[in-house]
Amino acid sequence: MAEEVKSEVCPKCGSPLGGIVETATGKQLQRCSAGTWNKETRQNEGCDYVKWIQMEPKELDEKCPKCGAPLLLAVTRFGKKMKKCSKGGWDAEKKVATGCDFIEWINGTTEKLEEKCPDCGEPLVLFTTAAGKKMKKCSTSGWDKETKSATGCKFIQWL
Repeated sequence: MAEEVKSEVCPKCGSPLGGIVETATGKQLQRCSAGTWNKETRQNEGCDYVKWIQMEPKELDEKCPKCGAPLLLAVTRFGKKMKKCSKGGWDAEKKVATGCDFIEWINGTTEKLEEKCPDCGEPLVLFTTAAGKKMKKCSTSGWDKETKSATGCKFIQWL
């Protein structure tokens, strides 16, 4: 019991840690109760200790296309989401992947809307990023990987 209480104390100032809070991008954190985040100045006030909570992988109802094992939904420490095989792993000592190496990165989703683009008159789409942010954009917009520039209509409206 004493170890549980110890883990709930700020290592910087000794104050108790606050409750678990979810950020706009879906990450979870626990902040020192002696500090707060000021949204206007975008800075910490008081103790600046933050404990980021690592999300545990969740088992999905899908099977790995390589080996047939269940797939897991995992989130990297940078917030990127992926489906990975439950039989896969990482040997930290040898720095090599072990078991099945199947990984599928989850990108945003696109849904057609009934609205027309105010700039060009083409249909709009609702794009949801992997982090859950939403925007309306023109269906003709795109990205040229070689020139690293936007193509088509440039209309975007973040929601």
